[in-house]
Amino acid sequence: LEGGIETGSITEVFGEFRTGKTQLCHTLCVTCQMPVTEGGAEGKAIYIDTEGTFRPQRLQAIAERFGLDPSVALENVAYARAHNSEHQTELLKLAAAIMSQDRYALMVVDSATALYRTDYSGRGELSERQMQLAQFLRQLTRLAEEFGVAVFITNQVVANPDGMSFAKDSTKPIGGNIIAHASTTRLRLRKGRGENRICTVFDSPTLPEADAQYAVGPQGICDAQD
Repeated sequence: LEGGIETGSITEVFGEFRTGKTQLCHTLCVTCQMPVTEGGAEGKAIYIDTEGTFRPQRLQAIAERFGLDPSVALENVAYARAHNSEHQTELLKLAAAIMSQDRYALMVVDSATALYRTDYSGRGELSERQMQLAQFLRQLTRLAEEFGVAVFITNQVVANPDGMSFAKDSTKPIGGNIIAHASTTRLRLRKGRGENRICTVFDSPTLPEADAQYAVGPQGICDAQD
């Protein structure tokens, strides 16, 4: 990504299940605490979890790999579980209060869209859902700009009904244009051979479209295996 996750803006990552979206979130929560000289941001992280996928023990394993004290690393991650989309928006106010008191480098929302899918189902509620989602993303953008943190959100994909089934990739991220406009950088994750995964720069103002391979291991995201 030529210098990691951009601060002051939203980076969105989307892909099917088991492509490592949550692992990437966990890994970033640790690496953002590292010294700037080692590619970190020397800041704390906020993790808003909507799907119950946060695993403290995974954070500890990742911290050990990067040579950080696991208990300190864990303490530097403020964690909140959101139970519905309204709660998810409320948590942003809490996040703003926390961020004004300490140096935070990263804010993760793992999955920004899941609760909106369950709270608003059916075509009749689509416009309401998109409106609420847009509001949530606007507040996220404001937090990113105000506190200069990197905001990292995950998104799920749905089968693309317009896409030919034999096309190279017949899935598309949900949330439509609203998420597309809110996210500065969009990354697509997909499965590669074996444990390997491929990350593609899907949309970015500064980066060319490019691929990178990685693997998902017990200690987070690591280099691809041959």
